[in-house]
Amino acid sequence: MGNKFYGRHSERSEESPHETLRPAQGDKSFLGRLLICTLLFCLLLVPPLPLLAQELKLDVKEHVLKNGLKVLTLERHKSPTVSLRIVYKVGSVNERPGITGVSHLFEHMMFKGTKLFGTKDWSIEEPLLKREDELVVAVEGERHKGASADQGKIKALETELEEVRKKLKDVTVKDELWSIYMSHGGTGLNASTGEDATFYYCDLPTNKLELWGLIESDRMKNMVLREFYSEKDVVMEERRLRTETSPFGLLLEQLRAATFTAHPYSWPVIGWRSDINALTKEGTKEYFTRYYAPNNAVLIAVGDFQTQEFIKLVEKYFSDIPSQPPIPEVETVEPEQRGERRVYVEYDANPNVAIAYHKPQVTHPDQYALEVVESLLSSGRTARLYKTLIEEKRMAVMVRSYAGASRYPDTFYVFVTPRHPHTAEEVEQVIYEEIEKLKKEPPSQWELEKIKNQLEAGFIRGLDSNNGLADEIGYYESIAGWEYINIALEKIKAVTAEDVMRVARKYLTKTNRTVATLVKVAKEEAKEGSKQ
Repeated sequence: MGNKFYGRHSERSEESPHETLRPAQGDKSFLGRLLICTLLFCLLLVPPLPLLAQELKLDVKEHVLKNGLKVLTLERHKSPTVSLRIVYKVGSVNERPGITGVSHLFEHMMFKGTKLFGTKDWSIEEPLLKREDELVVAVEGERHKGASADQGKIKALETELEEVRKKLKDVTVKDELWSIYMSHGGTGLNASTGEDATFYYCDLPTNKLELWGLIESDRMKNMVLREFYSEKDVVMEERRLRTETSPFGLLLEQLRAATFTAHPYSWPVIGWRSDINALTKEGTKEYFTRYYAPNNAVLIAVGDFQTQEFIKLVEKYFSDIPSQPPIPEVETVEPEQRGERRVYVEYDANPNVAIAYHKPQVTHPDQYALEVVESLLSSGRTARLYKTLIEEKRMAVMVRSYAGASRYPDTFYVFVTPRHPHTAEEVEQVIYEEIEKLKKEPPSQWELEKIKNQLEAGFIRGLDSNNGLADEIGYYESIAGWEYINIALEKIKAVTAEDVMRVARKYLTKTNRTVATLVKVAKEEAKEGSKQ
C-alpha cells in the first residue's frame, strides 16, 4: 500500500535551484511515483512478525477555523522539527477546456512572492505591473488585427514593454521565499499539482513555526502574480520536455485522452499547449480567489510541537482570510465504455504499451481487492507478469501494473516495454493471458499472504518519518479524508481469493480497456507522415 496510493499524473514545480527533491514523498507525479514503485519492486520482502503485529491508528487532531480552514495535527516528539503541508483541494479536475493547466501554472506563481516578500518596494512595483499588463494587452490586440496590424505601433509598444520589465527586474527580489526558508533551516521545499489537489511542502525546525505562519498566510491572502508572462514560457518549456519530447509522457497523455471521453481526467495536468498560451493574468486571479480560499484548504503539521500552541498560531495568522463560496463537486460522470479503444503514437523511440481499465474511486470497496491484483501481477520477482514476461519468456524489460487512488472513478494501468526482437503485440497478448488466469484460478493462500505483507510493510515504512506521515495525511485528505489511513490496512487484510477473481472479471475486460502503443518511427519518416 505504501508504494501504491500516490496519486496519478501531476506536475511538480521546478522553481528553485536550491530545491530539495524528495520524490518518495514530495512528488505526486504519476511518472515519479511509477519510478518509485519500480525501485521498490525488489525491496519489498515479507516483514518480521513484530511489524505485522502493529496496529496502525494515527491520532490526528482536527480543528476548523471559522473561515473554514481545516487544521490536522499529529505530535511526534522525536526531533525538534515539524513537517508542514498545505493542501488546496483544487487540481486539473476543476478546470475546463480553455483554461487547462491553470492549476499547475498557479503552483508556479505561488513561489513568486507577495506584496511583502519578493519586492524591494511594492509601491513602485505595483504600477509597473499594471503597466506591463496594459502593454501586453495592447500588443496582443494589435497583432490580432492580422494583415492590417500597425507594425510601427507594435514595435513602439514592445520597446516600452521591455523598459518596464527592466524596471521590474530592478525592484524585485528573486526567490526570496526560498532564501528565507533555507536560511532558517527549511528543507524539503517543494510543491506539486495533481488532478485532484495541489500540495505545498516545507520541513522546518520547531522554533521557526512563527515564520511559517507569517509567510504562508501572506501567500494565501496577498499573493502577487509576479513574472506571470515569463513563467508561462517556463511552463510551455516544461510541457515540451515532459510530454512533447518524452515518449512515455506523450504515450500517457494520449492514453488518458482516449480513455476519458467526458470526465475532466481526460486532459493533462500541465494543460494543453494552446490553453497555456491563452491563459490571462485576470483569469488566473479569478481562479485563485475562488479555489485558493481557506475553506478549500487544509494545513497539516506533523512533528515536535504542542497542538494547542500551533492552533493559536494558525488562528493568529490565518483567521482573518475571508472564505469563498463552497466548491462544487465535479458532476460529469464518465459513461460506461462499450468497446475496446486503441491509440497508436508514432515516435522515434523503443516500443511501449500502456493499458488502462476503468475502475472506481478510492473510497469504493473494490479498491482494496484491486490493490492486491496490482501486486499479484507485478510487485516483486515472484509476481505473475514479472515471472512470465521478464524471467521465463524474456519478452520484456519492464512491466508494471498500477491501481490508482483518486477522488473520482479512474483507471487500473498496466505498462510494459518489450525486449527486442519481441513486439508490442506479443507482450500485450501475454498480459491478457495472465489476466485471464487470474479470473479463473484463485491465488494461493501463500500468494495472498505475501502480497498483504508487502503492502503492509511498504505502507508502514512510508509513515516512518514526519514528512512521510505529513505527505500521506495530506494526500488522503485530498481524495478520501485522512481517516482512510486508519482503515485501509484492515480492509486489505480482509481481501479474499474470491474478491481478487471477482474484481478481475468485473473490471479487467476487453470492452473496458483502452490501449496505447508507442510505435517506433524514424524522425524523418514521422515528419513525412505529418505532412500527408
